[in-house]
Amino acid sequence: MSYAATALPHSPPAEGPPPGGPIPGGRIPGSKAMWVGIFCEVTEFALMFAVYFIARAHYPEVFHAGPEQLSLLAGTGYTLMLLTSGWCVARAVHSMRANRQSACLRWLIGAFVFGVGYPVIKLFEVRWNLAHGLNGEAGMFIVTYYYLTFNHLIHVFWGLLGMIWVMLRTVTGTYSAEEYSGLESFAVYWHTTDIIWLMIFPLFYVLR
Repeated sequence: MSYAATALPHSPPAEGPPPGGPIPGGRIPGSKAMWVGIFCEVTEFALMFAVYFIARAHYPEVFHAGPEQLSLLAGTGYTLMLLTSGWCVARAVHSMRANRQSACLRWLIGAFVFGVGYPVIKLFEVRWNLAHGLNGEAGMFIVTYYYLTFNHLIHVFWGLLGMIWVMLRTVTGTYSAEEYSGLESFAVYWHTTDIIWLMIFPLFYVLR
């Protein structure tokens, strides 16, 4: 009997998901460090939402009339910008999994353009608010509104900076279909920021 006939079959080392293939079951996307950051972000906004509901409980009439003071058009614009940007990021990750770096970069550029739409709309909305007397002395609803939305704006800025970073790494070929954890970590952060906005939007622009 030859050695070849008795040798055990060789198993190749385990690698990441094949290009365009599914993510292995049980694997958490992104990095542990990013998930720690997301936990801190969610905790921060949970406390701020608690402030919102406490203030609403003490000033129900003010919060009932509050959304009428704000621009629903601006709130809808934020929502469309962030959701479209998040969709582009998801497509970018999908393209990288399929080993299509150029397509990934194009989707990231689209995500950045729509993401920048958020602070641009915020600039016009703040000017509109101030022109209508909605400043820090306009009551508890407006103070709470600025408190949450400006904190969210800071997180959006961080996300835009992170998007620039992953675009640079995509251009330099750092990511591949086998290793794109940095891109994936950013996507998790950006989607979390989107979800938080989807909670802020109805509380200030819709709910009465």
